[in-house]
Amino acid sequence: MKARRVFHVLPWADYEALRAGGDGAQHRPASLQAEGFVHCSFVEQLADTLRLHFRGAGRLALLELDPERVQELRRVEPSRGGSLFPHLYRALAASDVRAAWPLAPEEGFALPRALFTPGP
Repeated sequence: MKARRVFHVLPWADYEALRAGGDGAQHRPASLQAEGFVHCSFVEQLADTLRLHFRGAGRLALLELDPERVQELRRVEPSRGGSLFPHLYRALAASDVRAAWPLAPEEGFALPRALFTPGP
């Protein structure tokens, strides 16, 4: 069975730092320290995630994670309203990123069309 596509949203500046750091770079959001995991979303959850948690945010990056690299370290657990969300139980590594898209607040954080086509 094919793994579901998993995404993470972060500020654009954090993505640039991750990308500039090369394959060994890591992103450690506050949730990793506070809750022990990195919050992620499935594609159908992204619009609500952006609306509820990123209102008023500046430019963001939407990262698609490589399911082969994160599968063993990812759990799907109840969160917002009992919905099941993927959580990554370690820092997000630059090498985990399969694809990235900018999300602009002035465009209402419109999601890229590529998200709604089957992944590789």
